[in-house]
Amino acid sequence: MRAWVLLSAVLWYLTGVGWQRNSERTEKGFIYGKPGHPVKLYVKLHHNSPILVCMDLKCAEKETVDPTYLWVGPNEKPLTGNNKINITKTGKLMVKDFLEPLSGLYTCTLSYKTVQAETQEEKVVKQRYDFMIFVNPFAPGWKGKCNESVDCQDNTNHNILQARNRIEEFFRSQAYIFNHNFNNTLPAMHFVDHSFQIVRIDSCHPGFGKNEGLHSNCATCCVVCGPGTFSPDVDVTCQTCVSIQIYGAKSCP
Repeated sequence: MRAWVLLSAVLWYLTGVGWQRNSERTEKGFIYGKPGHPVKLYVKLHHNSPILVCMDLKCAEKETVDPTYLWVGPNEKPLTGNNKINITKTGKLMVKDFLEPLSGLYTCTLSYKTVQAETQEEKVVKQRYDFMIFVNPFAPGWKGKCNESVDCQDNTNHNILQARNRIEEFFRSQAYIFNHNFNNTLPAMHFVDHSFQIVRIDSCHPGFGKNEGLHSNCATCCVVCGPGTFSPDVDVTCQTCVSIQIYGAKSCP
C-alpha cells in the first residue's frame, strides 16, 4: 500500500491489485488451468478464493469419460473438503477465508479415459494443473466493497484529496483576511497557488512485501512473503531468512 503524508498527518492510500494474466477466466468467475504454465492468483485476506477448475478451457469444451480429480495442497498432501476447503464432484476448488498460511502451490491432476475408434481400446490420460495462490491485503473485487466500507482505494483517495483541497482553501482564505481585514496591523500573508503538496510513502503490512521479478503481473502489490523470507515492519521488501518455512513471516527465528 502507499501512504500520503499530509502535513503532520499520515493518511493511507490503498493501491489496487493486479490480477492473474496466465489464467483463463470465464464470465462465471471460474479460473481454468493451463497445461505446463502455473496460474498465479492473488486473494484478499479473509476472503474466499476464486473457483479453480481442474481443467483447461480446451479440455472443458469436449466430453471427458469417467473423469477423476485429485487436489494436492501446499503441504503436498491430498486435499479433502472441510470448513476451509470446498471441493465439488466436478473438480472445482475454493478456499474459504483465505489467510497467509494457506498461500502456496495448489495442484490438481485430472484423469480421464479415451477410447481408440478402431480398436476400442481404453487409455487413461492424466493432466496436471498448477495454481500458485498468494494472499494480498487488497485484491480483485475491492471496488465492489466501496459501498460497504471506506477501506478501499477510490474512497480513500477522494478523502485525501478533499482534505488537501480544504487545507489549501484555508490558507488562501486566511491570506485574504489578513491582507484585507486587519488594516495592515498584522504582517502580510501570501499563499502561492498549487504550492501545497502531498507526498507518497510506499509501505506494506508486516509479513508482506513487493517483488516485481516474482510477481511481475502484480508488481505494485503487497504480496505475502514466501518461505525463506520475512518482513518485520512496514518496509516493502521481504528479507531473506533461510530457516523460515511459512508464508507471511514477521520475524526471523
